[in-house]
Amino acid sequence: MILSADGLDYRVLNTELRKAGEECTINNCCGQRFIASGMSGRNITINGVPGNALGSYLNGGVITVNGNAQDAVGDTMNAGKIIVHGNIGDAAGYAMRGGEIFVEGNAGYRAGIHMKEYKNKVPVIIIGGSAGSFLGEYQAGGIIIVLGLNKNGGKIVGNFPCTGMHGGKMYLRGNCEDIKFPNQVTAKKAEKADLEAIEGYVKEYCRLFDSDAEEVMNCEFTIVTADSKNPYKQMYVAN
Repeated sequence: MILSADGLDYRVLNTELRKAGEECTINNCCGQRFIASGMSGRNITINGVPGNALGSYLNGGVITVNGNAQDAVGDTMNAGKIIVHGNIGDAAGYAMRGGEIFVEGNAGYRAGIHMKEYKNKVPVIIIGGSAGSFLGEYQAGGIIIVLGLNKNGGKIVGNFPCTGMHGGKMYLRGNCEDIKFPNQVTAKKAEKADLEAIEGYVKEYCRLFDSDAEEVMNCEFTIVTADSKNPYKQMYVAN
């Protein structure tokens, strides 16, 4: 089914989307919020720029965006896949509990904030370009991968990455000697076993966005993990 979002209020658009079948294309999207919120079992293609909270509480299915996306992509999503052929705004994957977000370009501030995992529910965010400040803030679980492709000489992440991080893993392509990490995390060169753990996600990224997986993986990666069970004490309590 094909829907035109031209001139539609986000509530009308989402009502029509819920009536559509398993395969749906949305054309002329321009800032409509909450697209596919709480849905599952759908394959949705969006041509244009969806608004905030795309795929929030997503329970399954695939959302593909042929363009940029605004803030809070995958907010509290549980399962499924969101693929963005462009850049995304702030707070992607906020409180994400499962599923995968693939971003061809850059991400804004606070990507992966409050990500968490439980048993086999491991959320993943993979960003092809660079990420803004506070990446992985309060991360409690899941995997964040930033490849730094086409970052044009800038840093792969902004200021204050991993603030309050107390679980999960972050992989940054490069040695990251120019990045200042907080005291409660450990940043070190990724070893063979670490790289094997993310190879499948990187290959999927390269398949989706027509990149060379071998070339992307043939580089040093930095893995960041939490080494304190009480990171807040270090942040807010005077010694």
